[in-house]
Amino acid sequence: MTTKQKELYNVIENLPEELSNKVIDYIEYLKFSYMTKAPDNLIIKDDKNLLEKLKKGMEDTNREKVCSVEEAYEEVKEILAN
Repeated sequence: MTTKQKELYNVIENLPEELSNKVIDYIEYLKFSYMTKAPDNLIIKDDKNLLEKLKKGMEDTNREKVCSVEEAYEEVKEILAN
């Protein structure tokens, strides 16, 4: 294990479980967006792009054009498996 990996392990090890889970989710997101060829609409490029995506998400929610968290995770798992 490298020094950076040990440092990361120690930081995560000392977090409350709920926060550890969020860190793991974020790491999975990073793996998805940087190690694979993620679709452009899933990658947040900057603050302006984030605001645009949030606005579109809110509009989709208002139109009830959404999926469950479970469905979203299953779709991400399928993409990562390929």
